[in-house]
Amino acid sequence: MTDDQNSTPPGETFVSHLVELRNRLMKAMVAVIVVFLGLMPFAGRIYDMLAQPMMSALPAGSKMIATGVITPFLIPVKVTLLVAFLIALPVVLYQAWAFVAPGLYEHEKKLIAPLVVSSSLLFLTGVAFCYFFVFGTVFKFVNEFAPRSVSVAPDIESYFGFVMTMFIAFGITFEVPIIVVVLVRMGLVTVEKLKEFRPYMIVAAFVIAAVVTPPDVVSQLLLAVPLCLLYEVGLIVAPMFARATRAPEETA
Repeated sequence: MTDDQNSTPPGETFVSHLVELRNRLMKAMVAVIVVFLGLMPFAGRIYDMLAQPMMSALPAGSKMIATGVITPFLIPVKVTLLVAFLIALPVVLYQAWAFVAPGLYEHEKKLIAPLVVSSSLLFLTGVAFCYFFVFGTVFKFVNEFAPRSVSVAPDIESYFGFVMTMFIAFGITFEVPIIVVVLVRMGLVTVEKLKEFRPYMIVAAFVIAAVVTPPDVVSQLLLAVPLCLLYEVGLIVAPMFARATRAPEETA
């Protein structure tokens, strides 16, 4: 450590960190806003893409409804903002990485960088799995089960809320390997203990699926089964990741 660093008052160091954090947040926000503004002319089409799984399951000629005065404008804007954030996610993650990297040791950088990248990819994979596979299966099942006397016309605001809940549920579910890896790497639990916990994990997976998904067996299975499989993936990856990111004193 240099004399300049030793002579820097703690208060000034704290303020400089706050300024750096503000700058990084501003850059991340600018990236999201720029993408959002570029996508706004296509907001209606973007919502149509989000609604496609539901529209494919509805009878021919059916449409969704909007009960609010500004809902037809507000919901597509929210969807577009979400898509803009996902597109700008690499920039957001880079700004987060650039903020914390200077304070990390080399072996810690080996730990953080793969976790940031893999957790982002896994979350997006969970969202894609939900959109391309789960929605088509669940919506088809629900609409085929509906009585003939019922005209199914989902409200776009309710549909958006349901979609966001499912996206978050499946995105977090696909983060299970990361959670297992972090727990093992930090020494909070061993792989052997997690293997012993496997039966309880299976029960917990089905309980979680029953709480966060619609009350049908199909969607619950589509969440619980990947959750169990990803738990096993975490058990396989955790020891390899722990060995690859050991500190020098741990390998001595």
